[in-house]
Amino acid sequence: MSDEIDEHLGRRLRRRRRLLGLTQHQLADACGVRFQQIQKYECAANRMSAARIFQLAQALEVPVAYFYEGLGTQAGGRREEAQREVFSRKETRDLIRAYYSLSERPRRRLLDLARSLNGADAEA
Repeated sequence: MSDEIDEHLGRRLRRRRRLLGLTQHQLADACGVRFQQIQKYECAANRMSAARIFQLAQALEVPVAYFYEGLGTQAGGRREEAQREVFSRKETRDLIRAYYSLSERPRRRLLDLARSLNGADAEA
């Protein structure tokens, strides 16, 4: 269970850092550690102390409770967390920006194309 907690904390850390557009170097500088330490926290190779979580929360402008949100939920909560992780990726944000920069007709055509490639029903 403790490995799951460390992984959860690491995912939350990575998600928030990416949402703010921070590099591991920038976050590390804000917390007084090396960027390798941030890497280790994010992949759950190292555990975060309570003091470090507090520092990270301040640097990322979130309450400490942010890191624990969704912890201990069932499979449905894990799916929601995975979906949030997808939306925190730069690639996803770039795709959404490009999509909304199109006019309505090309947007509808692109959406239809994406649905057909996925095998999803066009009515969905």
